[in-house]
Amino acid sequence: MTSAASSHLTGGLSTLVVRGRVEADHARLTPRGELVHGCADTLAKALADLPDGVTRVDLDMGDVHFMDTAGLQFLEVLRDCARQREVRVTATNWNGQPRRILELAGLDTADPVSGTADGGAAPAAQAPPPVPAASAVALERAERLRVLQAEVEQLRRAIASRPVIDQARGILMATHGCTSDEAWHVLREASQLSNTKLRDVAAAVTASADGDGPPPPPGLRSALQRALARRPRT
Repeated sequence: MTSAASSHLTGGLSTLVVRGRVEADHARLTPRGELVHGCADTLAKALADLPDGVTRVDLDMGDVHFMDTAGLQFLEVLRDCARQREVRVTATNWNGQPRRILELAGLDTADPVSGTADGGAAPAAQAPPPVPAASAVALERAERLRVLQAEVEQLRRAIASRPVIDQARGILMATHGCTSDEAWHVLREASQLSNTKLRDVAAAVTASADGDGPPPPPGLRSALQRALARRPRT
């Protein structure tokens, strides 16, 4: 006697859908889409919805066409399911870019979950091998992302600082006969000499130009004087 159930299980992202059917104690799941951020949650929900009597879960990965580092979390969810529910779990039929990521990560491309190519049961005494924390590709992408985020943050700060720096340059040009480039070099050198952020130097110059404004602190005032004295002439 065979009992059957079908389900259409979706997660928080439209990029991954997990379809499945259960026959007796055997669940067959077919993920479709991309293994990106949120895919692990999508899979966890699909697995949580399986009946308690399931003793085997097989995933056909043929419809997954892209995978980033989130795919490693996806695999870890499968491993957790195998350990916690004491069921047999496989993930086979990897193709294209996802298969290449598995190769670079040093995982079994036939079945990175159980590590057996023939779909047979893994030895009971052997725990599933851990998923690597990151592949070479993942590390490279993470580093690129970190550099990009740093550049974006620097640009954001530069945009926010631009008005006060432009004001300070105008004040130096008016009060000391500097050109625009000379005023810029004065601000930069004063920043370096006083170990003060460029924006703070510009803010101090702008504030001191106001009749009632405070003068720059002594250290910064000295640095400005030295920078003005040896400013490059253009």
